[in-house]
This record gives sequence, structure tokens and C-alpha cells, in this order.
Amino acid sequence: MKRFVPVLIVTLPWLSAMPVWAEVSEPAIRLGTKTMTVHQVKNVVGPSVQIDEEGFVSAAWIEEDKETRTIFFARSEQPGGPLGTPVPVHQSTESVYYRQESPAITVRGKEVFVTWSQTHPKITPDKPFAGELRLSKSLDGGLTFEPSLLVNDDNQVIQHTFDSIQAAPDGTLYIAWIDGREGKKEPGTFVARSTDHGRTIAKNVKIDDDTCVCCRTAVATSADGLVYVAWRKIFEGNIRETVVSRSTDGGEHFSPSVVVGNDRWVYPACPHRPASLGVDKQGRLYVVWYTEGADEAPAMYLAYSDDQGRTFSSKTQLNRSKGTFPDHPQMAVDPAGRIVVIWEEQSPVRREVVMSVSLDRGRSFSHPVKLNDKNGQTPTAAVNQQGVVVMGWKEHAMPAHRLVIQPAQFSTPKAVAERSERGGQ
Repeated sequence: MKRFVPVLIVTLPWLSAMPVWAEVSEPAIRLGTKTMTVHQVKNVVGPSVQIDEEGFVSAAWIEEDKETRTIFFARSEQPGGPLGTPVPVHQSTESVYYRQESPAITVRGKEVFVTWSQTHPKITPDKPFAGELRLSKSLDGGLTFEPSLLVNDDNQVIQHTFDSIQAAPDGTLYIAWIDGREGKKEPGTFVARSTDHGRTIAKNVKIDDDTCVCCRTAVATSADGLVYVAWRKIFEGNIRETVVSRSTDGGEHFSPSVVVGNDRWVYPACPHRPASLGVDKQGRLYVVWYTEGADEAPAMYLAYSDDQGRTFSSKTQLNRSKGTFPDHPQMAVDPAGRIVVIWEEQSPVRREVVMSVSLDRGRSFSHPVKLNDKNGQTPTAAVNQQGVVVMGWKEHAMPAHRLVIQPAQFSTPKAVAERSERGGQ
């Protein structure tokens, strides 16, 4: 029988329902109370996390129990966690498509939106990966979810997945995904929007062709109304580059894709490693991605653009360990341009979850700090307007799985400078 057991790992007390922060080895960020939930099921995928302006944490994940897959959502009952009682996102009659990535989630006040792929009702043996992209919404903070809405408008028995979702400042929802509706050798990248709080979905818009079939899309919006989408694109010779496209008219049209890192990575398969996007209040666009480059050396990089994604800065390598394999980077950026990047570092016997922080809009980063206790994977991060961060990941703790939530608070550049002047005291 499936069990969901909340566990509190006390690193620091909470005062007046707000976190008291402990400083890590570098003063760029201060960690709050770590909490976890235990899931005694066959498998868990996720989590995806969000944090609202009051510090309440939301998370979505998939549980696989025997042959049944269920998408769950939970919200914390106090700022920073722990998560409250989980609620199924979809209807019991809907069959969740098997996937390796967590559900995509965005939260705006009491509105919660989750995208996910349903096994196509007309699936056939020759099309085993066919699915419909669905949007589920809650208007009461995740206590209940309404029946889901179909996102893709092609009605074809094909794959619609590797989706991402973002709520813009004006409330418009933007959803991006990978779609093979045109029957080409490689699928395309598509976008749809909803301007009425998820009640209807506008016509699907194709951005580009030759999309790497299973590197998840990423979508971000800026304060001035721009929409950005990132994905991995295949170029001649099986060169796979992270690219970005932008829309300046609310998602009706998108620019030609722009290569971010010029890595020249030749790889004759899909890496299953998505990019991550963020935008600060000055409009700087940040991209974090994984590549092995022309020299086939696994690495993670960050680059940024100050001209709306037309050109990008030189790339900064984030991983520093020489004895591990870096993997699955994800990023959160607050309005001031403070950045947290979280990723896996794998060795032959361990999977660690580490983070690195920048307080100067991506010009420099702190030394990576380990976060997990057990073998960890699929890390993710989000941040609110005040610079309060939430990070999440999955840990293997036989015979169960557990999802870990770690809140944090960015230090201010002034506080870091004062600390440095005091010699780190």
C-alpha cells in the first residue's frame, strides 16, 4: 500500500513562520530547514517546485505504483515547508504517459497549472509513444483540480511531451513542447498560450524544425512582455546545440533560433538533458545547459544575453569537480539577477546534488556546495520576487523513495562585501 510520510530534518528553527537561515561555506546563500516526504512506491519522478511571494512551497511529481501512474501536487502549510497532503492532479480515468521528466508546473496566487502527457486514447502497437498534452488547473491553491484541457490541436496519434510552462506577469500562460505532427524525420518545437487562466488554449504555433527528440523544452518570460523558449536543436552532422527563440508579440510569432554556446557537440542520439532559462528585471536572459562539446568533455555552462537573445556572452563553466560527471542542471533567477544553479554530480558509487550561486548577474559563482544525504537526482529550483529560493530533488532510500525540499535565502551583495571586509568573520 502506498504511503506518503512527511519527515522534518531540522537544520535550524523557524521563527514566526519564517525561516532562520544558516550560512553555507560561502556567504552567497543561507540555507533553511530541510524537509522530506517518503514514498513507498515502485518509482517516483520529480519533483517540480515553485515558491510564492509569501514563501509557500508547491511541488508536483509522478508516482508509479505497480502499473498505475499518478501525478500528485502538494503545497506547504507554512513558508518553506514541509509539504502538506498530496492531491491527485488528473482524473482517475486519465492514463498518465510514462515519462522520465517531472510534470511542468507554474503557480500564480491561488492558481496552479500543471502540464503533463496522457497516453493517447487511440494508441497503437506501431505508435507506442503517442500521447496527448494536457493542462490541469486548480483555482483554490491546489486543494482540488478541474478536469484537464487538451493543449495540442492536431488530433494526431503522435508524441506530444517534454513540455514546459510559465505564467507571464500579466497572467498569460505559455506552454512549449516537442511535437512530430508534420511527420518529418525530426520533430519540431511548438508553443501555445492561454490568456484566460487556462480555460482555453490558443492555436498552436510552430517555432522550429529539427528538434532533439527528448531534451525537454524551457520557457521564460520577462517583465516587459517578451517570451523565450530554449531547446536542443540538431544541425548537419549530428551537431546538437542549445538554442533560444524569442517572441515580442505575446507568443504569436517567434524569431529564428539562435545558438547559445557554439559547442559543436556531435552526438548521434538524444542526450535527455534539457536547458534552463531565467530573466532578471533588467531584461538579461540567462541560459544554463549541458554539453560535451567538440572535445567530448562533459560540462555545464551559463551564458547570458543583454539584447533579447540575439547574441550571447562567452560561456562560464559551472562544474569544478574533476572526478565526477555533471548532469541535469537547473536554474532559478530572481529580479535582481541573483542566480542559483543546482545539478547532479555522479561518480561510480554516488549521485550528489550540488548548487552554486551568483550574486553579480552571472559574472562569478560560488564554489559548488553539496546538499543531499542519500543518492540524489533530478534537482530543480525556483525563486520568488524577494529572493527566497526553494530547491527540490529525489533521493533513493531503500526500500522507499523520498522527495527533499530545501529552502534558501540569497545574501545581498552588500552583506557579502561587508563579510569580506571583516575577513570572513
